Amino acid sequence: MSDFLLELLSEEIPARMQPKARADLARLFAEALQGAGLTTEGIETFSTPRRLVLIARGLPEATEAVSEEVKGPRANAPEQALAGFLKKTGLKREQLEERDGVLFATIDRPGRSASEVLAEAIEAIVRNFPWPKSMRWGDGSLRWVRPLHGILALLGEDIVPVEVDGIQAGAATVGHRFHHPGTITIGSCSDYAEKLRACHVIIDHEEREAIIREGAAKAAQDAGLAIVEDEGLVVENAGLTEWPVPLLGRFDSDFLDVPREVIVLTMRTNQKYFACTGEAGGLAAAFVCVANIDANDGGEAIVEGNRRVLAARLADARFFWEQDLKVPLDEQAKKLSGIVFHEKLGTVADKVERVAKLARWLVEEGIVKGADADQAERAARLAKADLVTGMVGEFPELQGVVGGYIAERQGEPKAIAEAIRDHYKPVGQGDEVPTAPVTVAVALADKLDTLVGFFQADEKPTGSKDPFGLRRAAIGLLSLILDNGLRAEMFDLITAAAQKGRADAGRDIAGFLWDRLKVQQRDAGIRHDLIDAVGTLSQSSDNWLIIRRVQALQAFVETVDGRDLLTGYKRAANILKKENWDLPRVMAGKGEQGIPQTGEEDPLVEVEEPAIAAAVAEMAVGSTTPADSPAEEKALVAALDAAEPKAKAAVEAEDFTAAMAALASLRAPIDAFFDKVTVNDPDKDNRARRLNLLARFRDAVHQVADFSKIEG
Repeated sequence: MSDFLLELLSEEIPARMQPKARADLARLFAEALQGAGLTTEGIETFSTPRRLVLIARGLPEATEAVSEEVKGPRANAPEQALAGFLKKTGLKREQLEERDGVLFATIDRPGRSASEVLAEAIEAIVRNFPWPKSMRWGDGSLRWVRPLHGILALLGEDIVPVEVDGIQAGAATVGHRFHHPGTITIGSCSDYAEKLRACHVIIDHEEREAIIREGAAKAAQDAGLAIVEDEGLVVENAGLTEWPVPLLGRFDSDFLDVPREVIVLTMRTNQKYFACTGEAGGLAAAFVCVANIDANDGGEAIVEGNRRVLAARLADARFFWEQDLKVPLDEQAKKLSGIVFHEKLGTVADKVERVAKLARWLVEEGIVKGADADQAERAARLAKADLVTGMVGEFPELQGVVGGYIAERQGEPKAIAEAIRDHYKPVGQGDEVPTAPVTVAVALADKLDTLVGFFQADEKPTGSKDPFGLRRAAIGLLSLILDNGLRAEMFDLITAAAQKGRADAGRDIAGFLWDRLKVQQRDAGIRHDLIDAVGTLSQSSDNWLIIRRVQALQAFVETVDGRDLLTGYKRAANILKKENWDLPRVMAGKGEQGIPQTGEEDPLVEVEEPAIAAAVAEMAVGSTTPADSPAEEKALVAALDAAEPKAKAAVEAEDFTAAMAALASLRAPIDAFFDKVTVNDPDKDNRARRLNLLARFRDAVHQVADFSKIEG
């Protein structure tokens, strides 16, 4: 058994492409080995800016010889079919075996050396690697992310003989571009990482990430500061360096007049620097950069160079900020009429008008409580104004945030400034959900208008395509409702937001939101089948109420009582389905003892008069139970008499835990009933009465949820 080492050396690989490249390399290599019948004990992949590396452990010297039987055409098949099969198998007619009129071929495949298999795999991987972007260079035909300079391929201590586009595999690589640019000869997989480390290359990306994470924190701590944690920036810097050295630098504190988010984004996006905070948590005039060399002067020249570049960036940001402050947001908002939101939905100014009216409506209807309607409308009218500012033009990620800062500086009330800043939130699952009432009103109105508008314009998501982010908008809308306990019928919200467009869009939107609700709650640990169990019977589209009900149901079905009651329910439901049976209804004031459900049009009609309803209940169970009925049947009747009104009252009071407790009291009686009572009694009256009793039990459970939708 031998270990295999593959290194693909190139010009700098973009940091953002490296994680996927590692995964693709492992996948392609595993598929190549599997297809050739070569096994391995494990595969590891690594990357640096200049190299993509794979190590496979425990490869055998050769693949095993195999014998494969292939079924062919019938013996009397046309000559053309037989010729095709012979060509496919490489055999002659006399080498085939006939069994029951069908021809079979036995193909013996001899074992192949691991080196031969690996050579083919390397060439296929290099030529077909799925880089997001690739390039050709020189006179070659090979496409790679950047010019490919070398292939290191060792099986044990032996070079795997392969050549790709004129690049011959060997045992040599190079060290750090500046510290050790010369050639290094690798003996085997075992000395690869240590030889490179001696030449200032850390091959393990996770080790480089740890050095950056811990080194940046220490550099800040030594200066009495704290790092602004940013794991994405850690990974990116690890992808930019082979020998990372975190260094602390400082900039002019006058730049701190610029909003914090602008400074942090400038450092992160443009320079890949970590921001720092002081003792009170405020932003400090300091940064941590990550050098790719171990400088002789301790990094002083590197820090100074980075400081100058950052100063220029921050000077630009401050210029935009100061210019934007000079223009009132009201004036900026007027420019929105010149920006098309969508060809079917008008300009951004049109959207602002819709959102402003909707935000006011949400407050005036009492759906969003504690907000001032005038402030909600004002915030909505200013929320998109920063889209035309120079700062958002430079940093689109800060839309909303910039507007909030400008509103605050221009004297808008705090509630309005916060609503402008946060009205895009939550952006998706897991994002912060606003709770300030004015912000909630504007954020909800914005997402509702987007969702309803695009559906009415027939621009709904299809398959994996969602160009307008409607799934994200739906998740955000639902999060606002659920996290803030907003009580509203979803159909009322959709109707309030509806504009001209598809008249039938409401049903599509409701279904779309229902599907998103299940996705969102699945991530929160709520089972989708329980949502269906409640939603099927719920007369309300109040999502907050539905989820409260589902949460109580989930807690119940995870108890012994809940599991046993579910078993009893399914047994009862199966019997009723098999017998095609339902509770009786009333025609012309006369009752029937039981109504088999034939599927044909039923001449019986529902009647709501209390006297008739009482008669139906009496026919179903209760006072009509004969004195000689089994005790278990009487006990179930008594339990239903007690549980039904309790469950109904609890549901009406929205006390779903109490409703579940009422159902729990049916567990023992229904178990005993099935143990001791024969439902399919030879006596017609007994059979009908007991089927009605099971139907009553099923319908009592349905007051809370449709248990037939529950899995398990």
